[in-house]
Amino acid sequence: MNQPNYGYGFFPDEVVQQILARLPVKDLFRSKCVCKLWHKLSSDKYFVQLYNHRAVKNSMVLVEVSESSESKPSLIFIDKLRGVYEKFSLDFIKDRVKVRASCNGLLCCSSIPDKGVYYVCNPMTREYKLLPKSRERPVTRFYPDGEATLVALACDLSMQKFNVVLAGNHRTFGHRPDNTFICLVFDSESSKWRKFVSLQDDYFTHMNRNQVVYVNGSLHWLTASCSCILVLDLNCDFWRKISLPEELCSGTGSRVHLLESDGKLSIVQISEAWMTIWVLKDYEREEWHAVDRVSLRCIRGMVPGIFPICQTGQYVFLATHKQVLMYHQNSKVWKDMFSVENSSTLPLWFSAHAFRSTMFTCR
Repeated sequence: MNQPNYGYGFFPDEVVQQILARLPVKDLFRSKCVCKLWHKLSSDKYFVQLYNHRAVKNSMVLVEVSESSESKPSLIFIDKLRGVYEKFSLDFIKDRVKVRASCNGLLCCSSIPDKGVYYVCNPMTREYKLLPKSRERPVTRFYPDGEATLVALACDLSMQKFNVVLAGNHRTFGHRPDNTFICLVFDSESSKWRKFVSLQDDYFTHMNRNQVVYVNGSLHWLTASCSCILVLDLNCDFWRKISLPEELCSGTGSRVHLLESDGKLSIVQISEAWMTIWVLKDYEREEWHAVDRVSLRCIRGMVPGIFPICQTGQYVFLATHKQVLMYHQNSKVWKDMFSVENSSTLPLWFSAHAFRSTMFTCR
């Protein structure tokens, strides 16, 4: 039998790594000052994989808030155990940016003053990468406002690589837009963009664009008509569609949202009195299972302006104009996790994203 290695002190190395893998990233980086062995952990491939494997099981909410209309926004992270995590800033990017997408610990941000400039960053480690500009011809541009309709980030933790996707209808200068759908994909391994063209006539609301889900090597968006889920397979640059649950009833006062639930696609429907949750149990056969039906009686006054943001285990996070709520499915208890009093800030659901705190590097 192999004897345990006690290089980290009184406890076996495996025990120490399991303990440190439970620390928040910020505290983990502070612990690097303890000794040389701990300092090396952040670059140890096995430990990084161990840390990220645990981190993806704890999805939290990221919201962008401003103290006033003139101040720079801050990022607030909210998780199921600690509530408000801590305020962070993206000032290390040295540009005024807005968060466009989130995936497995990384954020994709676009420059506010310079259209077409994108960054990928890890707000926990404060690393960032300025993406090279694509060689897309200047005589064509995204319709209608020069920015991509869909901006997505796909981070593969096992392969330690990421993709950024910009997609939307294009029009040649001086011509009306048609159904030509241009997709640009940045690959972190090659540090290059690739482009492919298809025909799409789907539209997307603000929440649909924000709630992009990366599972099974593909990106997923819910269309504005709630008729299907639009899927981009990044392995073969191919668009396809997934049908929604047959029992899903869309009508007046009913809203549908696309989330991720422990590595699977999830649909959350909110009506005046109920919140119904489906999970795609069999991805290949497109088999949806209804997993919960929640009465909204105790938050009746909030229902018109409440939006689900993320799911993790038995917890569902939802955002209103000024609050972030959490619902525990087992205990059927609602909890107020965060409230903002400043009236100048945008609705929290407008800038809320699902987030995971990982050691994913973007360099």
